[in-house]
Amino acid sequence: MSLTAGIVGLPNVGKSTLFNAITKQNILAANYPFATIDPNVGVVTVPDERLDFLNDLYKPKSLVPTTFEFTDIAGLVKGASTGEGLGNKFLSHIREVDAICEVVRCFLNKDIIHVENDVDPIRDIEIIEVELILADLEVILNRFNKIGKKAMLSKDKEVIKEAEILTKLKDALEKNIPIRRIELTDDEKLYIKPFNLLTSKPIIYIANVSEDDLMSEDNKYVEIVKKYALKDNAEVVSICAKMESDLSEMPNDEKNQFLKELGIKESGIDKLIKASYSLLGLQTFFTAGIDECRAWTFKKGMKAPNCAGIIHTDFEKGFIKAEVMSYEDLKHYGSEKQVKEAGKMRLEGKDYVVQDGDICYFRFNV
Repeated sequence: MSLTAGIVGLPNVGKSTLFNAITKQNILAANYPFATIDPNVGVVTVPDERLDFLNDLYKPKSLVPTTFEFTDIAGLVKGASTGEGLGNKFLSHIREVDAICEVVRCFLNKDIIHVENDVDPIRDIEIIEVELILADLEVILNRFNKIGKKAMLSKDKEVIKEAEILTKLKDALEKNIPIRRIELTDDEKLYIKPFNLLTSKPIIYIANVSEDDLMSEDNKYVEIVKKYALKDNAEVVSICAKMESDLSEMPNDEKNQFLKELGIKESGIDKLIKASYSLLGLQTFFTAGIDECRAWTFKKGMKAPNCAGIIHTDFEKGFIKAEVMSYEDLKHYGSEKQVKEAGKMRLEGKDYVVQDGDICYFRFNV
């Protein structure tokens, strides 16, 4: 299941530095606007201590974590929706992502140029928001102009319904309200899905702070961003991109020791990966054995046959049953044998909704 979050932000807010740290790739990060011209995609593993436990228990020949995709998208400036800066190139790339991670500069540094000449996180957020709103409005108006007159004259219920939905979206966007803040019915959500509207995508705000501010957790800019994020019911993740870049160069044991000395439980990148994973309603089930222990990504609410199909389409077509135990039960009892003896191993049918942390063995016949 390939899902991706796009990392966006104004030039010189630390976006490419963060992306470099996330993927350990040497993407150009320069102290001037538009250093990143084409989108860069990095696949990262989702940190999961449950897979570490399965690895220690089964000692498999192969260990496969689940992954998540981040796309670094070139910075934009005021007027992007009309082609300024990298304008349309930026907007076409961001339409392809499932969620938006917006990096916001929350640090002072006179040596790093800000495209707007000073630090003001809300202004930066609103610049991007306005550009995305204008781009969405253009899409809606183009469609509305095609069917508007037809809807006025037509008795076709579908055409009339479409016009009503478009009007609802247009009215909100013209008031600078992103689509994600509008209450939509399931039918309306289904209708707008093909438009891939930018402001309908879920969002995380990444507050890029200095190392000192990360330690003190006392940053007036971060507090301002958190207050703003309440409008979207969005999470704010504080990260020091520079420190994450340094951490990415360290071996895991050295990195963990460094974080421990700083009194930090997990790196900012790990927090971001988990937050992005959760934002899209993603969960993890496992397959485990001496040959392979593997984590699989699925959408919350998926049923057993659909999850089986993530492994192989034949598993879904010929699904019979799923033999399931929870990670918590396996950890508690210590072995598959003891889980079975305790009556905690279950056989589930086609209507079973897979839970996060389930360890599954799918029975199928093709």
